Amino acid sequence: MNLTPCIVQDFRTGEVLTLAYMNDEALRRTRESGELWFWSRSRQELWHKGETSGHVMRLRALRYDCDDDTYLAVVDPAGPACHTGERTCFYRGDMDVSPAEALPTLERTVAERRGADEEKSYTAALLAHPEGIGAKLEEEAEETARAAREESDERVAEEAADVLYHLTVLLASRGLGLADAYEVLNGRRR
Repeated sequence: MNLTPCIVQDFRTGEVLTLAYMNDEALRRTRESGELWFWSRSRQELWHKGETSGHVMRLRALRYDCDDDTYLAVVDPAGPACHTGERTCFYRGDMDVSPAEALPTLERTVAERRGADEEKSYTAALLAHPEGIGAKLEEEAEETARAAREESDERVAEEAADVLYHLTVLLASRGLGLADAYEVLNGRRR
């Protein structure tokens, strides 16, 4: 049986969720249904991702590599990708957060802090009082502009991080995420 590796990537964050294998039938069913199907090497059968857990993966794009021997499925996951309940199957090993993972990690942290004790979590306090988030973002943007005029590159990076943090909290307070801003940016390129 001819099996092709399929890397699965989260559409909103760009993070790699899992690696699985497709045969021709899994590829056909994926295209027809708009949800991922794989070939289970351990069970030797077709497998509809999320069939038992409900954590299906809706296909956004299917890409092929330059040698046409690997797929990249860009998906909207309905829950954790891993059978262990982890968001991604790649949750072990060297877990330093790469620069590309920083913003998705920040968004998850902000979501986790919603409803936490305001006395113990600055993020929870901001989310509980959304009327002040815009003013805080404005303050941080001014500090970034001032750093750009008068301070070191290190200070500019620190202040820019504060802007990104407060922007992420502001978006979360409105039920939005960074991907909503990314979509606007992508729309402007067209």
